[in-house]
Amino acid sequence: MPAYHSTLNDEPDARQVGNVSILPIKTRIRGPAPIADQSQQDIIDETLDLFRANSLFRNFEIKGPADRLLIILILFISDCLQKIQTQRATPNQLEASKLLNTLAVDNFPVPGDATFQLNAHYAPPANRNDADYLRQYLVQTRQEIAARLVERLYADGTGKPSKWWMSFTKRRFMNRSLGTN
Repeated sequence: MPAYHSTLNDEPDARQVGNVSILPIKTRIRGPAPIADQSQQDIIDETLDLFRANSLFRNFEIKGPADRLLIILILFISDCLQKIQTQRATPNQLEASKLLNTLAVDNFPVPGDATFQLNAHYAPPANRNDADYLRQYLVQTRQEIAARLVERLYADGTGKPSKWWMSFTKRRFMNRSLGTN
C-alpha cells in the first residue's frame, strides 16, 4: 500500500522556493502565506488528515513540490506530539497551545541549512531573500498547525490529549525527526 500524497502537487499557480511549494492557507496568523478560500481544504487540513496514515510509512516517494511541504509539516506534527508527551505533567489545552506555539516559532533548520535532516531531497533556496521568505512561511504554517492540532488533540473535552493521536509519538514518519525537540 503506497503512502498518501498531497492533492495540491498539481497547483498551477503555486510559487516555489527551492523545490518546496508555497501554498495558500486558511489563517489569521500574520505572515507571507497566500490566503486560501475558507471553503476549500488547505495544506494544513491535508497534513492533519494524512498524518496518522502516513506515519506508518518508512518510505515516501516525492511526487511534487507540495509533497516536500507535506513532509516538513508531518515531521513537525511528530515533534509537537513528542513535545507534549515529554512533559512531566500532562498539559491541559491552554498549556499545550502555549507549548506548541513556542515550538513553532523556535529557531529551526530549513532546506539548504547545513543541519536540515533532508537536504538530499530538497533544493536550497536560490538566494538569501528566498531563504528568509521560506523560513517566514514555515513559521506561519507551523503556528497554524500548532493551533489546529491542539483543537484536534483536545476535541473530546476531557482536558487530556487524545490517546488516538498521542499513540503516534512512538512512530516516526520516514524514521526521521526535524530535531526541534
